[in-house]
Amino acid sequence: MAEKSLQQILAKLRANPGLPYPEASSILSKAKMLLVTSKAATPSPSTPPQFLPLARDVYEQGALFAIRARSPDAFTRYVSQLAPYYELPPSALQPTAERNKVTGLYLLLLLTQGRYAEFHSELETLSTRAKESSGNGSVEIEGDRFLGYPIKLERWLMEGSYDRVWKAMKSREVPSEEYGVFSEILTSQIRSEIASSSERAYPSLPLSSTKSLLFLDSEGAVVDFARQRGWAIRDGHIYFPTSAQTVDGEDAIVDLEDDDDGGEEEGEQEFSRMVIENALGYARELETIV
Repeated sequence: MAEKSLQQILAKLRANPGLPYPEASSILSKAKMLLVTSKAATPSPSTPPQFLPLARDVYEQGALFAIRARSPDAFTRYVSQLAPYYELPPSALQPTAERNKVTGLYLLLLLTQGRYAEFHSELETLSTRAKESSGNGSVEIEGDRFLGYPIKLERWLMEGSYDRVWKAMKSREVPSEEYGVFSEILTSQIRSEIASSSERAYPSLPLSSTKSLLFLDSEGAVVDFARQRGWAIRDGHIYFPTSAQTVDGEDAIVDLEDDDDGGEEEGEQEFSRMVIENALGYARELETIV
């Protein structure tokens, strides 16, 4: 009876991915109660084998509905419930395509939250699991469309190749609709990083260039963003904090005490300029295409 009810619930959830989250959550709660009464809420020696795939599928559906509803806490709880099922050997529970999809979404969540240590710990676990099953390890992981996507984004973010991240988010490289949920968060992070790089690399930039640089839709949006960052706008240019003081007729503040850090600062400035040049180059490509 419970087995058939769970199959019906899963069929309904799969057939209606756009269900409002409160409704889906209510259905999922009924499924979880059935799992509890069937001793399948977590895998154990007493769990009837036929309930293992049903329990895993319920939690996977819950994770996907939570992401669509933009509920990271609920999604993380479902990932935690899935973990012991994902650790079962294939002889006990055959993996499905949804496993990599959910795992890739979890990697993307860690990335957008800046939890880089956990991101790499999860990658290490995945690599070990892949080596044990096929011997390919990281090659197999990066070749998977769900797992490879967050891995590439993390690498490009660390390199400062924000233009490549932007390209990936705007292209067919996005593996599924659920992955697009994170695009807005990543866009905000990229704008913040490019803005910081601009402040380090240049005293000022033309307003029109800044619009392209930050991937904003209008100069009005640039003005709003500039105000949030405390930038000054004069004569069609944006002046960053220290340069804005000079424009006002005051001397820019220069710290001469930390002479030993000059090489490090110069390196940071060079990296920042590379970031800006890459982003501007991509923006020009877009304008040419349009």
